[in-house]
Amino acid sequence: MKRRKFIKGSAIVGATIATPLLFKASSGMFAEKSYRKIHRILNASRTKVGTLPILRAFAGDNQDYVTPYVLFDEFGPVNLAAGGAPLRVDAHPHAGVIPTTYFLEGSGHHKDSLNYDFQVNKGEFMVFSSGRGAIHMEETGAQLFDQGGKYHGFQIWLNMPAQYKFIDPTTHVHRNDQMDTIEHKDYWAKVILGELFEAKSKIELLSPAFYYHIKLKPNSRLDIPTDPQHNAFVYVIDGDMEVAGQRALKTNQIALYERGESLINLFSKDGAEMLILGGQPLNEPVYSYGPFVMNSREQIDQCIRDYQAGKMGNPDVVNR
Repeated sequence: MKRRKFIKGSAIVGATIATPLLFKASSGMFAEKSYRKIHRILNASRTKVGTLPILRAFAGDNQDYVTPYVLFDEFGPVNLAAGGAPLRVDAHPHAGVIPTTYFLEGSGHHKDSLNYDFQVNKGEFMVFSSGRGAIHMEETGAQLFDQGGKYHGFQIWLNMPAQYKFIDPTTHVHRNDQMDTIEHKDYWAKVILGELFEAKSKIELLSPAFYYHIKLKPNSRLDIPTDPQHNAFVYVIDGDMEVAGQRALKTNQIALYERGESLINLFSKDGAEMLILGGQPLNEPVYSYGPFVMNSREQIDQCIRDYQAGKMGNPDVVNR
């Protein structure tokens, strides 16, 4: 992507509504007065960003139920042979948003206009806080090039509150020692952002949010406490689950919850792996143009001018 020819190639496009199913067999749930009701279940849709195949659960839509998040992509899983051409997203800008990347398998290579150039490995969490604007490039990492293997993870965007839209951009890679895990007889949980039971992430945020990676063992139930005034949603990475109202939630589906109650009730007969995210709604206007997420059309226009003037960096340099 040339600096003076901005292309809306990563325009935000949402997912599709799933037909909700009811479990026919005996339920693994039991009634809770304070459990969250489901607003909607969506199917993630297949698309590509650069040469990277992804599943997109939402992108700019359903903001009343997903804010402070604005985009949710699962990349892979893809099996790569050693020495093959990397899967790659060429240098592109961001502003007003925080793309985060979390690896389930494999590794990634990140390079940006802030002079960061590093590998991100399995279990690590990268935060690219774009603020007033910066450019980055993403591709499969050196480990996969040398050894081959599976490439699988998530890029999920956190919106930036209005007061932080034009702060200086920063990039951080958070290693595993900054994220607590829970080992329980019924489940395993990693707290990437926020806190859950006795576990807490050390990663600082601009507004309250949570991000949990959970593996539920067969015939196990788990109740996740949340702030009733915060949003929450569950995405199934693998497996079948029963959620509120005895509704089925399957692989690559996402359940968006209503606010007003605390507990997210989960049950899986055969075991399941999922992400659970949410946080305090920002309650601010959202204007998006591709990778720019702002609060007004005027701010979007300013981002485009800044990018075209080279104020966010030079994509040709980042692509080298």
